[in-house]
Amino acid sequence: MTKLNRRQFSTLLGSTVAAGALSMPNITGAASHGAKPKVVVIGGGAGGATAARYIAKDSKGAVEVILIEPTKRYYTCFFSNLYLGGFRDYDSIGHGYDALANNHGINVVHDWAASVDSSNKSVTLASGASISYDKLVLSPGIDMKYDSVPGYSVEAQTKMPHGWKSGTQVQIIKHRIASMREGGTFVMVPPPNPFRCPPGPYERTSMIAHYLTKHNPTAKIIVLDTKPKFSKQGLFQDGWERHYAGMIDWIAPDVHGGIKNVNAATMEIETDLDTFKADAACIIPAQKAGAIAALAGVTDGDWVPVMPASMATKADPNIHVLGDASIAKSMPKSGFSANSQAKVVANAIRGELTDSKVFDARFANTCWSLISENDGIKVGASYKAGAEKIDVVDKFISKNGEDEATRKATYEESEGWYAGITADMFS
Repeated sequence: MTKLNRRQFSTLLGSTVAAGALSMPNITGAASHGAKPKVVVIGGGAGGATAARYIAKDSKGAVEVILIEPTKRYYTCFFSNLYLGGFRDYDSIGHGYDALANNHGINVVHDWAASVDSSNKSVTLASGASISYDKLVLSPGIDMKYDSVPGYSVEAQTKMPHGWKSGTQVQIIKHRIASMREGGTFVMVPPPNPFRCPPGPYERTSMIAHYLTKHNPTAKIIVLDTKPKFSKQGLFQDGWERHYAGMIDWIAPDVHGGIKNVNAATMEIETDLDTFKADAACIIPAQKAGAIAALAGVTDGDWVPVMPASMATKADPNIHVLGDASIAKSMPKSGFSANSQAKVVANAIRGELTDSKVFDARFANTCWSLISENDGIKVGASYKAGAEKIDVVDKFISKNGEDEATRKATYEESEGWYAGITADMFS
């Protein structure tokens, strides 16, 4: 299998900052009383872990970095679909924080960030402790708007899990799929735009179909979409017809008339078209920025407006928000996007705190999806910071009719990317 090495990964990512190209920091006047400037990062996922690592690594000890993350082991949402499809085991998508502390001197605090006092530049933790900062990076990911789906709730997710955040819900989904009766029905309700990982629900549909084809071939999958179209739709539907003919029914909202109610007790999803009885279900509600962003006072509606060149919030220049929580315009809410944005944030913060060079902000993203074994597809783009938004420089997408070798190479490229990005986050 072809793997991307670290150099290839950096090139693919379009990193703003290359490891050997940074000037040495000058910390004169960076913080009061001669103390090191302090950066607090909230959220240890693709954005937060990367930002913390690059700020600490490239400042060479000139900046104190504190990473606040409640979990001691982070399970990536990206590639969790491959776990559902049987291509990975659950442990392979889990990662710890020891290397960030040991290799880069990052103070990793496993606690919840309860509030932000931007006037006094401090964060209060659930434990009651308070941490001051010179710069604050928020990478809180998403929270669910449970009431966006009538009848859905925190309690309902036990039986109808969304599996759209790092954690164990994806294991529940796999258990429920494995426990379906022969010839049973799995129902998926994807979220409305914008949401984390636009191709994700449809890769999940593909991976569940792959599992059922092998273990329950007469089962059905019904996708009751909240959107009239979705990312890579033609590619997915072509793949579904080739690999899973007759198993997957994708139903658009103008056909089913909208989700009227979900009943976790009876496992029923009611629409104008029909009431669908599910043996297993995945309900993914609408989403918003993680709660700490609103508590910090930097949201405008559900998401956080940012300045494209630095990802600093428009509400507070000392608070940077990246990844899913931000309004990045043309960039999708993906792990790749968050990792790319984190390097821009790290360079901007390091430049401001240590008076070192700040490079022009460049971003990249690729969203890979696996339809079936060795049948990988992708969509992506490179971007630059415009005056008011992040602009597309160029873009690409897989094509229908690609040969088997191309699709296999795309899948292998995604595996190399996963190895590269997780090393970039956690090593």
